Amino acid sequence: MTVTSEQRFGEFVAVRRHAGQEHVAELVLDRPKAMNAVSTDMARSIAAACEALGADPGVRVTVLTSSHERAFCVGADLKERNSFTDAELVRQRPTARAAYTGVLELPMPTIAAVHGFALGGGFELALACDVIVADATAVVGLPEVSVGVIPGGGGTQLLPRRVGAARAAELVFTARRVQAAEARALGLVDELVEAGRDREEALALGARMAANSPVGLRAAKKALRLGHGLDLRAGLEVEDAAWRSVAFSGDRAEGVAAFNEKRSPRWPGE
Repeated sequence: MTVTSEQRFGEFVAVRRHAGQEHVAELVLDRPKAMNAVSTDMARSIAAACEALGADPGVRVTVLTSSHERAFCVGADLKERNSFTDAELVRQRPTARAAYTGVLELPMPTIAAVHGFALGGGFELALACDVIVADATAVVGLPEVSVGVIPGGGGTQLLPRRVGAARAAELVFTARRVQAAEARALGLVDELVEAGRDREEALALGARMAANSPVGLRAAKKALRLGHGLDLRAGLEVEDAAWRSVAFSGDRAEGVAAFNEKRSPRWPGE
């Protein structure tokens, strides 16, 4: 797949666009010497990249990938953390949180392409995405309690939303690592593909999503996210508000016209 443009955010994060997929952005974790361990600088760069992506109306789907052959992301940079004083750790916390919430709050659909190790904060970055595509080499888990902390990048909240409270408790309290096949069976990942094909398959899935209305995609994601966990009546109100936000849009008019004229839509994106 030909890269047509790349924008760097610091040393360790890149956003790439590809020929024939102009509406799909690839957000690349690119700190291979540390297996993408998230340092303060890298966290700051992830947040900055997400801010830029969220402000770009041309991005319909974001795919989160890794440049390391054997790891998606091994979590927080514990070597850096070991050098912190208590005061420094407190000061660093908002920077770390901004990286995870940056991915979580992206307004367009997001897909994580996971291979190798996705542990701790690495798995939390994947959990922050809407869909996780993993290859057969994937090993996922939230092992934070084994080093005296807790999943602090959204794991205690996002994991039970995927697999239920009891299963999430078992996984967090045991700190165990889960191999790809079991991860798929438990719902920790959504699609399982052959080794080495996670990025390719995730980008292909992103392209299929990006063929649809950008206004519809963002509104649907907002309804899904805001409605989750509400009672049915409240959730339907969230859905109705999202429907009203798109019902009179240019995308809706174009979509109906294209359907009736039996042609592919040309989305205005508004």
